Amino acid sequence: MKTLTTILLLLVSVTGFSQIYDPVKWDVKADRFAPDSAQITIHADIEKGWHIYSQAQDKNEGPVPTSFEFAPNSSYELIGKTGEPVPLTKKEPAFNNATVSFFEGKTSFSQKIALRTSDSLHISTAVTFMVCSDEMCLPPETREFTVTVEEGPAFVAAAPDAGSFVPEGSNMGMWAIFFAGFAGGLLALLTPCVFPMLPLTVSFFTKQSKTRAKGIRNALIYAVSIIVIYVSLGMLISLSLGPDALNALASNGIMNFAFFLIFVVFALSFFGAFEITLPSKWLNASDKASEKGGLIGIFFMAFTLSLVSFSCTGPIIGSLLVQAAVNGNVTGPAIGMLGFAVALALPFALFAAFPGWLNSLPKSGGWLNSVKVILGFIELAFALKFLSAVDLAYHWGILTREVFIALWIVIFGLLGFYLLGKIRLPHDSEQKKTSIPGLVSSILVFGLVVYMVPGMWGAPLKLISGFPPPSFYTEGWSLQNTSSAVGVNTGQTTNVSTVSDNEFHCPHNLNCFHDYDEGMEYARKVNKPVILDFTGWSCVNCRKMEDNVWSDKTVLNLLSNDYVLISLYVDDKTKLPENEQYVSETTGKKIKTIGNKWSDFQATHFQTNAQPFYVLIDHNGKMLAQPKGYDTSIEGYVNFLKQGLNNFNS
Repeated sequence: MKTLTTILLLLVSVTGFSQIYDPVKWDVKADRFAPDSAQITIHADIEKGWHIYSQAQDKNEGPVPTSFEFAPNSSYELIGKTGEPVPLTKKEPAFNNATVSFFEGKTSFSQKIALRTSDSLHISTAVTFMVCSDEMCLPPETREFTVTVEEGPAFVAAAPDAGSFVPEGSNMGMWAIFFAGFAGGLLALLTPCVFPMLPLTVSFFTKQSKTRAKGIRNALIYAVSIIVIYVSLGMLISLSLGPDALNALASNGIMNFAFFLIFVVFALSFFGAFEITLPSKWLNASDKASEKGGLIGIFFMAFTLSLVSFSCTGPIIGSLLVQAAVNGNVTGPAIGMLGFAVALALPFALFAAFPGWLNSLPKSGGWLNSVKVILGFIELAFALKFLSAVDLAYHWGILTREVFIALWIVIFGLLGFYLLGKIRLPHDSEQKKTSIPGLVSSILVFGLVVYMVPGMWGAPLKLISGFPPPSFYTEGWSLQNTSSAVGVNTGQTTNVSTVSDNEFHCPHNLNCFHDYDEGMEYARKVNKPVILDFTGWSCVNCRKMEDNVWSDKTVLNLLSNDYVLISLYVDDKTKLPENEQYVSETTGKKIKTIGNKWSDFQATHFQTNAQPFYVLIDHNGKMLAQPKGYDTSIEGYVNFLKQGLNNFNS
């Protein structure tokens, strides 16, 4: 080193002094701040008049820079470089007036490490430094230390503390299922199989009972029996399938196609093509049991109602159970049936308590069949959603966004004409004039039709978000090259992961990866935090989040400029190469597809299999904020992203 001569001359100039200089006192400590991470802090207490040099100091142009070495150990890994405060700068005469970066007084250096064990750990480190004053420099020196990282809480390999987090918004799913069931029950009341039974049944209880109080009591028992019957049906389905099977229904291509066919059959039944009925021997047995007195007789009267009305309530119940099963957890079908049964049973109890209200009910007639037909159109529209899920998961490119919206426009257009009386089906009565309710309803329906028309050319259609395919799933989408998916921020991402035929694109032209390792590698390169987006082609709530929350200007700006987005589709049916297939250690199932892989990844590391599920992590997989589930609060999502960004930067 060319500065060595200068150093030696300075040393010779002080040989008349017998003092031994030790102007720097070092102290090292370690703090474990998470199960899988810790920080080693190295304090330097420098005497007044002396200074040491920055790690960034050019050793070829001046003094020896400070440097740190950590002994290799399989139990930990260094995270980035050793940090230091902002150094001072000045011209150093002893080194040919070279500009040097230095520290004086009390200075601290820090090194973050990723831990692979929760046990206590001893780490050996060495610091090499050179200390100078305005008159002299001492020779470079190396000090060695051993620091202990204390034992920490139970260690989770890839997702520390993941199991302790409950995604925000997850509780609202059960309420949504309950109210969907309640709405279904109200619709069932207006069908020709149920509505005429209301005055007959209530009159029976009020006339056959010796006192009004007893009649009300029997009607209440009858209503409770209805609730018990339908909730038991929901619980039976839940317990038979189990939570894993219920969740798998949402992403299983065969099941979604089966649901599509079931909904079409339900629609045709409501249109009057045929009736769905249960075996007559079931009805006869139940009717015979209802003739018994007491609680058993009342219960079987309720059971008889359930069987008799099945041709009308069956399609509604079937639709409800399908939706509850694919969107809820193990209690989803039971919660949905509770809502349905409460809505169905409530009028029987109320009219029994207040029999005078029966006079205000409209008379049975052709309008009841019209309710069935209207439900048929709605069933047909929903059937397309399940077919779309299959098309998306297997990347057929048949039921694209334009085709889906076009079919919905036709279906609801026909419904509008039906409400005006321009279309009549087999069981409809003759209608000479358009009713006022029919006119108002047709205006609303045609308004929806007109609203959907711009969607054929790319309009977002937030009102029906979640039902049509994603905005990027358009005609010719599989022929687009990768750069078209990169969009306006092309300069940010140069390598967007794709799988066969470039079928993966990203909402709102965001840059995104669909492979965890590639996304993490890029995040380290650009030094940005990562948002893991566990999503699905068949996930309605995922599309709602993308259409209604991600489209917000602030959210979109944060996702585009401050994060690296990794979208992992848990229901993608693309086969993995044979050498990448494996057996899951979590479930014991064979992982054969890309969707299997990311579903297993989510379940293994975050102990959940629900979508959407958003996780903010740093470059080492450490979570930066509490994970978030389905929650359409834009303010909450902005705070979520900003919290993760702040924790990453700090």
